[in-house]
Amino acid sequence: MRIGVDTRELMGRPTGAGRYLAELLGAWADPASGAAGRHEFFLYGPSALATATTARVEALRPTACVVPGGGGTSWEQLRLPAAANRHGLDVFFAPAYTAPLRLACPVALTVHDLSFFAHPEWFRWREGLRRRMFTRLAARRAAVVLTDTEFSRAEIQAHLGLPAGRIRVVALGAGRPACLEAAAPSPGSGRPSTRREPLVLHVGSVFNRRRVPDLISAFRLVLASVPDARMEIIGENRTYPHQDLDALCRASGAADRIRVRSYVSDAELAAAFGQASAFAFLSEYEGFGLPPLEALASGIPPVLLDTPVAREVCGPAARYVPSGDVPAIAAALTALLRDPGARAAVLHEAAGVLSRYSWREAARQTMDALERAGR
Repeated sequence: MRIGVDTRELMGRPTGAGRYLAELLGAWADPASGAAGRHEFFLYGPSALATATTARVEALRPTACVVPGGGGTSWEQLRLPAAANRHGLDVFFAPAYTAPLRLACPVALTVHDLSFFAHPEWFRWREGLRRRMFTRLAARRAAVVLTDTEFSRAEIQAHLGLPAGRIRVVALGAGRPACLEAAAPSPGSGRPSTRREPLVLHVGSVFNRRRVPDLISAFRLVLASVPDARMEIIGENRTYPHQDLDALCRASGAADRIRVRSYVSDAELAAAFGQASAFAFLSEYEGFGLPPLEALASGIPPVLLDTPVAREVCGPAARYVPSGDVPAIAAALTALLRDPGARAAVLHEAAGVLSRYSWREAARQTMDALERAGR
């Protein structure tokens, strides 16, 4: 079978969807999966893959197809199908919400969440309209729509009107990212490190839904009980309406204890994961949410907003707080910073939760969906 893959999410500085695609390709490249022997892979992107990614997927012996252009919607809808249709593909895998509408083969589409339908106020008018229109059209054309959780399946049914039989839930994998393992190897078993500091860590792109202003307000309260605490916020600021995080830190009076960075090296990220005693991820809407699981795998108990998807993904391995309740957020973080028993109680549940998630199994189920779609 000839399988085409849109690799745009691997370009530049990959975020969640890029991590998802990289892990699937890496798992398919594992000789144990058998994918390399059964299928031909054609990887399409507006530029060449990074050297590290190329090495990781080398066992697939893919045909790397650089399709010139900016990688935006016009590239996706015009240049990409023109290139892909020349290769006689049996199925095309679109890993992030949208896909070319003029492909000559079936499409397997992953829709991780529908935040742009559920909360259009979080998106600029033009961006939100584009996302809603092309995701709806791509999902209706797709032979199968993959998603990460039962929560997202229900959202897809509600907003896109797809029947349940065309939606397949494939849970993501979990664990420390490969780049962290390379930078600072760790058992990754949820056991606390002996190097922990009173550090609160947030890692992930900053969206309005992740309520970072509430986290900053709560951290000011934390300092009253843990005066040597500090906080790291690592992630590109992609908020709309824009939130000035530096100004919020200054206004909180705790700016000297908070560091906000859009991007850090693998070594710096590994150091933060190795030092933190609490992980804060106050998202009110996610399709899945990898960062809390990565924190658990690194021995850091997470504090999460009490939402259906957070409960579905993390179960008992988290401290849950109500949305907008800054004192409750502060109390949960303070407990994890000060009380080893509180940390241990959460981390005791980590192994059971993490055992539900495997990139190898996610890759197997995804490949099964591709093979069925391509028949």
